[in-house]
Amino acid sequence: MSHTNRLSKHLPIARIAIVRSLPGLGDLLCAVPAMRALRAAFPQSHITLIGLAWAKAFVERFSHYLDEFLEFPGYPGIPEVAPPIDKIPQFLASVQQQRFDLALQMHGSGIISNTFTVLLGARVNAGFYLPGQYCPDADYFLPYPAHEPEVWRHLRLMDYLGIPLQGYELEFPLSQEDFSALHKVEEVQALQKRKYVCIHPGASVPERRWSVENFAAVADAIADRGFQVVLTGTAPEANLTQSIAQMMQAKPIHLAGKTSLGALAALLSQAELLICNDTGVSHLAAALGVKSVVIFTNSDPHRWAPLDRDRHRILYNNKKEENPSSLFNFHSSIFTISPEMVMDQVDELLSKEVANVT
Repeated sequence: MSHTNRLSKHLPIARIAIVRSLPGLGDLLCAVPAMRALRAAFPQSHITLIGLAWAKAFVERFSHYLDEFLEFPGYPGIPEVAPPIDKIPQFLASVQQQRFDLALQMHGSGIISNTFTVLLGARVNAGFYLPGQYCPDADYFLPYPAHEPEVWRHLRLMDYLGIPLQGYELEFPLSQEDFSALHKVEEVQALQKRKYVCIHPGASVPERRWSVENFAAVADAIADRGFQVVLTGTAPEANLTQSIAQMMQAKPIHLAGKTSLGALAALLSQAELLICNDTGVSHLAAALGVKSVVIFTNSDPHRWAPLDRDRHRILYNNKKEENPSSLFNFHSSIFTISPEMVMDQVDELLSKEVANVT
């Protein structure tokens, strides 16, 4: 499958920059298999991630693949950060002095991020481009594989550059600190491993959220099966989880806003199951090998669903897919995923032992 190493004529490659300045946890977790391949191919190289401020902690956690974090300063046309125009030249000048041997544009299709990547001043630039748009170097830029799942988009780039792949599995290393942070949360003291199910009703945007009524119905059905229900989420999602708790007959443990990312991962790692929308926590469950049911109401399951469909079940609106241009169809199909459909998948997952791959 692998091509000959396109980078061999540029060796040694001592310093590598990766541009992926996206806001979601899933955005970075889906790039980990590519980072793993990159590290295996360049074990001695110094690898820097240029990302948003939150990604600093990600780089520390993945220190076996990434050596350094540089905060993305913003750039005209990239929406995640309002670009401070006066600071950008200073940032680029300091990065150019670092003399990167290779800059990888793994941000997206490259319409705007390719110009930013080239301005880093690396000896070689590689990444994605859209045919008909700016391509910095035809030898090292791959037409953006828009039809592939997110994990495979980045692996296709590695393969194109001749970097041998090291598997497509996600990962999320847990530390003792993560479990300590979890155990400091009073509400979790009574939880027993594998005797609870996490329900995560939030998502980055409201359109990706299944209804609170449906989540409450599923939560009660889970409680009826003898599991403690744990509602998780960020601090701004506490109102959402509170609404679900109030609608429930059973008494859930309410943890929205009470866990760091590490503590949430530690909590998930000992759960029997996760039920969530298409959001970062679904990738976290995939990385930890925790069974999950993921509900897609307004995003692309082909791109974002976990790759292991035995351990992770997905539900999405077929109706919407048949006629994506019809607004009426979209609105009428958003609630076609019923609590019963979710519980069918839950019961199947609970009844079968999914082989745990370490």
